[in-house]
Amino acid sequence: MELGRLFTAMVTPFDEEGGVDYEQAKRLSLALLDSGSDGLVVSGTTGESPTLTKEEKLRLFAEVKAAVGNRGAVMAGTGSYSTAESLDLTKEAEGIGVDAILLVVPYYNKPPQEGLFEHFKTIAQGTSLPCILYNVPSRTVTNLAAETVIRLSEIDNIVGIKEASGNLDQIAKIIDGAGKDFLLYSGNDSDTLPILALGGYGVISVASHLVGAQIRGMMEKFLAGKASEAAEIHRSLLPLINALFIVSNPIPVKYAVNHVGFRVGKPRLPLTELDVKSAALIEATLKNYGIDLPLAAKP
Repeated sequence: MELGRLFTAMVTPFDEEGGVDYEQAKRLSLALLDSGSDGLVVSGTTGESPTLTKEEKLRLFAEVKAAVGNRGAVMAGTGSYSTAESLDLTKEAEGIGVDAILLVVPYYNKPPQEGLFEHFKTIAQGTSLPCILYNVPSRTVTNLAAETVIRLSEIDNIVGIKEASGNLDQIAKIIDGAGKDFLLYSGNDSDTLPILALGGYGVISVASHLVGAQIRGMMEKFLAGKASEAAEIHRSLLPLINALFIVSNPIPVKYAVNHVGFRVGKPRLPLTELDVKSAALIEATLKNYGIDLPLAAKP
């Protein structure tokens, strides 16, 4: 399946007991496609992957892929700080039938650049699926250098990167050095338009839970040569984007999605529910935007 330009990094719905709500995950996945997403990242950072068991992840991959079928691509978050465990989960996800793999930079153990290269190379060589790297040094501590990304781009099925470093110089180097077929996705909603202007491909978004149609519209305007109209949409979305990251993601977006009437539960510990002050800001921001999810998505 061709990987589209707009992916939503989907939250994982939990029920009142804290278990994964697979039926609600399927409903949410379809609602996100209805609102403009080309595909979904399942069990990424926004999906609280560190607190999901392997069994929960595999069932989520299977349930969401069964729900969306060929309507959208399912990108499975299978990366962790363990190369062996990442490879094992990747192979099982491929057997389930997902369309692509998202591989985060190993966190906590701080590998050198050569260790990162070998980590991603080893996983990619163990699957036939397209692999998207994920660089988010604010969470992993380690930055995946442009030079390492360019080396990795020479591996046939490493086809892109989700770049959330916020370093536009680094992003420009990757776009220049990795070749025109390498897909560079913005990993920060606030960076999407600047990255498109540099030659990036798309975005793996959090805000698209709520404004997927607007984000798609912004990207289409830019690609059609209507840069000023795209910039106007981008600027209009910044207050919402900033509100959704007032505390650690996905705490705010889960609160926001719950607030507009689509139940996704509270985060799992060690993440906590949104504080009162931040909740008031989210509610005021949503009211300003008049946001709601498609009626078909309602529980």
